[in-house]
Amino acid sequence: MNPINEKSPEHFHIMVVEDEELIRDMIQQNIEWAGYECTIAESGIEALEILDGDSNKVDIIITDIRMPGLNGIELTKKVKENYDSDVIVMTGFADDFDYEKVIECGASDFFQKPINPKELLLRLKRVLKERILLAERNRANNELKKNIEKLQNAQEQTVAALASTAEIRDPYTSGHQKNVTKIACSIAEHMGLSADLIKGLRIAGLLHDIGKISVPAEILSKPGKITKDERNIIKNHCRVGYDILKGIEFQWPVAKVVLQHHERMDGSGYPLGIQGEEILLEARILAVADVIEAMSSHRPYRAALGLDEALEEIRNNRGTLFDPVVVDACLDLASKGKVKFE
Repeated sequence: MNPINEKSPEHFHIMVVEDEELIRDMIQQNIEWAGYECTIAESGIEALEILDGDSNKVDIIITDIRMPGLNGIELTKKVKENYDSDVIVMTGFADDFDYEKVIECGASDFFQKPINPKELLLRLKRVLKERILLAERNRANNELKKNIEKLQNAQEQTVAALASTAEIRDPYTSGHQKNVTKIACSIAEHMGLSADLIKGLRIAGLLHDIGKISVPAEILSKPGKITKDERNIIKNHCRVGYDILKGIEFQWPVAKVVLQHHERMDGSGYPLGIQGEEILLEARILAVADVIEAMSSHRPYRAALGLDEALEEIRNNRGTLFDPVVVDACLDLASKGKVKFE
């Protein structure tokens, strides 16, 4: 069957549930005169059987409240729990006329007998209109969700492609960005930070050394001690990374995090020399993760120093170079054997 928003009015399917034959036939007649398809049921139980067996989905059910067996209120609750149909409730008894109670059970509208055919059709059309609008809104939301998913997938692919460029040029740090990201996200989770912040941190971690594409390969892979000028060239990778990423509209401050990941709490870092909480929290987390991974891994100018020495480094510089809260989280993770590399 076509989606509701694609139906023309005459294709809507209405069910009338009423145990009194005269009233049932009168309502059916008025509905069919208005051009709608109409099915009738003598009880709530029969209505559910029709809903279970009819491939032509019922859009709106008009039901009496007082019926033998399953009454209209009970039927409405079951319909709203198990089927995609709206319900209009009617009653001939003043005691039943509790609009709030009926709407709370899931009905879309409620009116009192004796039935005025014009009022009946007006209420029916109003509920149908609301049903069409809701279906259109749901369709638009689903389309939006699909488009967002496509954009997120494209963004992830772009991030992966960008991240690989730096590692291709520097085989000694292959996997460095992934390992730093893994450590940083583990620290952030241990600190109880939001899932949204961690998503941004993950992207920044995977791209934090993207600026190294500007560093000559012979410097990156130089086996001996590097000169002051060479060190300055390497330090410039933070600004280059920022320049590459600042034009990309991430929903997180990825470019700024990349720019700041070598800043230090006492202001002795680079390239800006900012300190304390001037440094973004994500950058403070990356700073710790970066040192842990770099010291624990082999470099062309030295052998791996090991995780224990890396942990000692951040412990000794807790509060001076590195955020103490981040350091504590990292040390706690390490004590539980949860600081691991690929």
